[in-house]
Amino acid sequence: MDPVNRPRPKSGPKSLGERVCALDLGAVRVGVAIDDELGLYAHPRGVLDGRDVQGLLRKLVAFVEREGVGRFLVGLPLDMKGGEGDAARRARILAQRIADATGLEVELLDERLSTVQARRALAASEVHGKKARARIDEVSAATLLQAWLDARRE
Repeated sequence: MDPVNRPRPKSGPKSLGERVCALDLGAVRVGVAIDDELGLYAHPRGVLDGRDVQGLLRKLVAFVEREGVGRFLVGLPLDMKGGEGDAARRARILAQRIADATGLEVELLDERLSTVQARRALAASEVHGKKARARIDEVSAATLLQAWLDARRE
């Protein structure tokens, strides 16, 4: 289900502009995750079409307004030595476009191994095959967000 159109829980966010949304950018799908109202746990919220950048930006603006998002985290795909290639450059450009469209801060985070962790989490939950492939992007976004939340608490 499209995260923008997903029903909102009855209790609203702690206050407007405080929630954090993580994005796992892909050429085809963009995984979305958001923190809970207390800022303790990351929750996968589906995927958006990554092929239509204008549509993606419109949906993210609507998501910000609906969920009270105050910051975005965007995965930065670095190589294993920490270098940046074409994918990282594309992520930086899209992160800037998200910042421009929403007026919010966009923080880039090293996403190395987040997909590996997401695959392990899905396997541990006994989600395999097509179901795992359908959820990997949103679980990767949640993994990235949870690591950020945990680091802020420490």
